[in-house]
Amino acid sequence: MTEKKKAKVVETEEEEEEGKMQTTSSSKSHDSSNSSSPSSSSSDEREYEVQDLKNRLKSSRGSMFNLIEKELTWQRRFSRESLISGIKDFIILPDNWWYRGWSKFILLWAVYSSFFTPMEFGFFRGMPKKVFVLDFIAQIAFFVDIILQFFVAYRDSQTYRMVYKRTSIALRYLKSDFVFDFLGCMPWDIIYKAYGRKEEVRFLLWIRLYRVRKVHEFLYRLEKDIRVNYIITRIVKLLVVELYCTHTAACIFYYLATTLPESQEGYTWIGSLKLGDYSYSHFREIDLWKRYTTSLYFAIVTMATVGYGDIHAVNMREMIFIMIYVSFDMVLGAYLIGNMTALIVKGSKTEKFRDKMTDLMKYMNRNRLGRDIREQIKGHFRLQYESSYTDAAVIQEIPINIRSKISQTLYLPYIEKVPLFRGCSSEFISQIVIRLHEEFFLPGEVIMEQGNVVDQLYFVCHGVLEEVGTAEDGTEETVSFLRPNSSFGEISILCNIPQPYTVRVCELCRLVRLDKQSFTNVLDIYFYDGRKVLNNLLEGKESFRGKQLESDITFHIGKQEAELALKVNSAAFHGDMYQLKGLIRAGADPNKTDYDGRSPLHLAASRGYEDITLFLIQEGVEINIRDNFGNTPLLEAVKNGHDRVASLLVTEGASMQIENSGSFLCTAVARGDSDYLKRLLSNGMDPNSKDYDFRSPLHIAAAEGLYFMAKLLLEAGASVFTKDRWGNTPLDEARMCGNKNLIKLLENAKSAQLSEFPCPSPDRAVKMHPKKCTVFPFHPWDPKEQRRHGIVLWIPHTIEELIKTAAEQMEFPDDSCILTEDAGKITDVDMIKDGQKLYLVPETH
Repeated sequence: MTEKKKAKVVETEEEEEEGKMQTTSSSKSHDSSNSSSPSSSSSDEREYEVQDLKNRLKSSRGSMFNLIEKELTWQRRFSRESLISGIKDFIILPDNWWYRGWSKFILLWAVYSSFFTPMEFGFFRGMPKKVFVLDFIAQIAFFVDIILQFFVAYRDSQTYRMVYKRTSIALRYLKSDFVFDFLGCMPWDIIYKAYGRKEEVRFLLWIRLYRVRKVHEFLYRLEKDIRVNYIITRIVKLLVVELYCTHTAACIFYYLATTLPESQEGYTWIGSLKLGDYSYSHFREIDLWKRYTTSLYFAIVTMATVGYGDIHAVNMREMIFIMIYVSFDMVLGAYLIGNMTALIVKGSKTEKFRDKMTDLMKYMNRNRLGRDIREQIKGHFRLQYESSYTDAAVIQEIPINIRSKISQTLYLPYIEKVPLFRGCSSEFISQIVIRLHEEFFLPGEVIMEQGNVVDQLYFVCHGVLEEVGTAEDGTEETVSFLRPNSSFGEISILCNIPQPYTVRVCELCRLVRLDKQSFTNVLDIYFYDGRKVLNNLLEGKESFRGKQLESDITFHIGKQEAELALKVNSAAFHGDMYQLKGLIRAGADPNKTDYDGRSPLHLAASRGYEDITLFLIQEGVEINIRDNFGNTPLLEAVKNGHDRVASLLVTEGASMQIENSGSFLCTAVARGDSDYLKRLLSNGMDPNSKDYDFRSPLHIAAAEGLYFMAKLLLEAGASVFTKDRWGNTPLDEARMCGNKNLIKLLENAKSAQLSEFPCPSPDRAVKMHPKKCTVFPFHPWDPKEQRRHGIVLWIPHTIEELIKTAAEQMEFPDDSCILTEDAGKITDVDMIKDGQKLYLVPETH
């Protein structure tokens, strides 16, 4: 298919679409006009007249088209009834079918007035009757156009919405073109004659040249019309400019000649002119068109600076004007040559726009896209062309650090106020800002569809959008409006779920967007801020509907926390101090546990990393935390034989708090691992703890004949008087075993324990076996910096003796008391367990 045929196809389809749009617009306008009532006059008080979206939006695609048709296409806002009832409700849209025809009619008169005004000034002093009638008709037409301008709606440059309020329309016109348009309609020829033909009055005719703007606007629109060849359009425009300048100069040349009286005609350029045998003396009597042609010839050869010498300035005023004119011609020539060069080289902004628009039209025709999406594409593309500030390519060659500063200057005030980032660090927000991209959207555009996968996060700088959801009956309803400093798309991105609502533009919007990958990369570094973002998302969204969405967000928050805990645990397990510090300094919680309930301290202790263990303790981790299997960090260090780590943990206050400690210790004894048993006992394990059968570890050692294990237990304070469920003591077990050395060891221990704690009955002796405790000189709830080392004491018979002994050792007053780790006051020594941590504090504290 040739280019001409393609252009014809494009033109035909454009005309068909335009006709359909006019038909739809007319029908809707007729309906809206018929439904109007006297109360509708109150709409004059509103600057923007927009229907309620809830009543108009029926489906996602249909509602989107209705809004586009409302905001982007020009609808008729009046009917025959409104014209008959009066001018009060008369509002004209610029693309109304008859107003477009009127604009073309006025354009013809603007062309006439622009070219005839210089001629009237130069060649007429009092217009002939025929010309006067024609000029009078033109002025009447322009006067009617002035009246119509007070009722023509316009599109606001800030919001890009149509303004229908008559007061706003009138004020806008009065502030812009009204004065010049009104002065241009004045009958200056009549005024000139009425004031005694004073020459100064005729200079006011030049006010009518303000109408040239209508010709310029027409040529500007013609340049962007892809149905017209761009090169031809540009050449025509350049020819019009050149012709108009020379035409005006020719009229001024002739006017200068007429300012001298007839007796001095020989001292003018035309009065002294003689071409061949023809003389221009008494030039006022020569035919009008011959005089005009001679003047135009003089203007053209002067502009081209190739004068043949046959026509030249004669008097001083002509010389001055020609000097000014030639100086202006140099600029005009440069303009013409530059534009012609640009046509040959190509690459102007308008030409690029036309080429892209042509390609878009071919693409839309080939794929038979619908009318609604066609209007969105063309409208958005026109906005990019007309709004040069949307082109970010102009700063691409600037170094990235300078571009970052530009982004912070432009977008930081908006991002700081976004509720999603409330409480986040300035470093995190700065990283977000430098990754933003600016975009503009027209009213009616749907940015996100409900149920779609979203990979962009948007922030609103200017304009208004709406979130639209689908109700239970299938109809659409507006959930909320998004205004400046709002965000959307974060639910889908952060929670990995489909977009919950459709987001549609209500006014011209300036948005900045952040792609999902960049956002995720920032969140991976700033963990603390990521947690803040998720909490803000859960707390600040007023548009949550139902428990399902809230449950999805809560689940994702838990998932993020679990992943972060795994990263911290992995760094602690591998001994990566650098990564561990980076994670915690970035906001990771060192007390978070993994799926097994294991904290970073558990893993560092089990691996024997003394430096990481000390770092975690300094970060304030819970030192006696238990995993899902009941293991503490101290137990992990003891199990794996890391004595230095275990000693460090004990020094910092760790204890062997193990559930079913009796069974655990009995199992350790049965294994026969003396080193393991020694580490357990030396780190505070109670040697008298019992299993489910009330058997102590000494029972197991005696029954198995483990002499060395029994000796370790006795040295740690194990009692030989303890009885199991069946009333057997460790000595009874040893006798049944038959190990003589073990029996002798237990008998000697029995004698020693009886001499140390004399008691009239064996039952009392069993209760009085020696126990020890650790007493600390501070309150259990005191901050860490106020804590001090404690002392280990044997538990006496009464609580008063324990308080007195501890007070003497640590120089405390006698009126003190003993507290547990839960800050409970102990009143009887029988409440104290072997190896328990106690706290000595004054009664007043």
